[in-house]
Parts: sequence; structure tokens; C-alpha cells
Amino acid sequence: MRPAAEKDPLTPDEPPALPGFRTWRGVYWFVLAVFALVVIGLTVFSRVFA
Repeated sequence: MRPAAEKDPLTPDEPPALPGFRTWRGVYWFVLAVFALVVIGLTVFSRVFA
């Protein structure tokens, strides 16, 4: 067994365990884009149905 100090779970070279994403940068951009679309959608729907 390896001590916990030798094991680094946050290595930058480790790819995310998500299908369709090869890098963490892609995951971050996807989350930012979805957030922006939700905010835009809420703005549009609040103006249309107000």
C-alpha cells in the first residue's frame, strides 16, 4: 500500500472521467456555455411571459 502523501489525485495530466470530454478545459467551457444558455433562456422567457 502506498502512503496517502505519494498519491496526488489532482494531477493536471489526468483526463476527466466523463464521456465526450478529453480535457478539463473542455468540461469547464461546456459548463460555462450551459450556464450562459440558461441565463439567456430565463431572460427571454421572463420577457415573453411577463
